[in-house]
Amino acid sequence: MAVRIPLAVSTPSEREVRVIRVFDAPKGLVFDAFVKPDLVRRWLLGREGRSMPVCDIDFREGGSFRYVWREDATGTDFGLSGHYREILRPDRIVHTELFDDYAIYGDSLVTTLFAESAGKTTVTLNVLYPSRESRDGTLASGMTDGLGQSYDRLDALLVEAGEETR
Repeated sequence: MAVRIPLAVSTPSEREVRVIRVFDAPKGLVFDAFVKPDLVRRWLLGREGRSMPVCDIDFREGGSFRYVWREDATGTDFGLSGHYREILRPDRIVHTELFDDYAIYGDSLVTTLFAESAGKTTVTLNVLYPSRESRDGTLASGMTDGLGQSYDRLDALLVEAGEETR
């Protein structure tokens, strides 16, 4: 069984959540795993027992994305949409996101940074929510647990991808 690398989670302001995680892979490979649909649908699943039947990504500034996850046991779907505001490959992605079930709160602004040192990539995810209420609701939903499980899957995917390039 793989060792789970913990997330560093903080709330730098009353509307923000920051999540930091280190991956043992080069920055370009990690960046691609965040933006290529065939890779995203393999790791960004949250808790076990989910699949991603929809993973549409138009990866360009002004482009959009749409994810739909399915709870496999019940067949229940839930989705998320957003637009890319800034892309600086392979260092930075800025996008909006809006979960279908939480549209009343409005869009969140997500900034993802990729920094490499000695072959390891630190991913810093900063989410600015429209209100403290929406931030706290997201944290209470188990978002960081699901993200931790997703990042564990990403670790395995990056190992596999690294072996394929050797």
